[in-house]
Amino acid sequence: MLLPSVLRTVVPLVAGWIIVAVTGLGFSIDSDVVQTAVAFGVAGVYYLVFRIVERVAERVAWPGWVKGAAGGLLGWARPPRYESTDDVAELLRQSRS
Repeated sequence: MLLPSVLRTVVPLVAGWIIVAVTGLGFSIDSDVVQTAVAFGVAGVYYLVFRIVERVAERVAWPGWVKGAAGGLLGWARPPRYESTDDVAELLRQSRS
């Protein structure tokens, strides 16, 4: 389940950068550090908005395509599922295979 996690991290970062580039947010500022901070802030808001829509669509009787669309805009239509285990030895065994 590494691919969904990576995509759901990278896609909002790229989307935040594109939104900042297209709208001109932060680009009148001379500092590259501030521009980067604005891009990361926009990416964080982008992720948060679509993650909230995804969660609300899951809990409320919204059509299934809303949840799928929100997830798709995050890079993967469904949130990654992780196996929960308290067995550390089993986790180490799985990580080596």
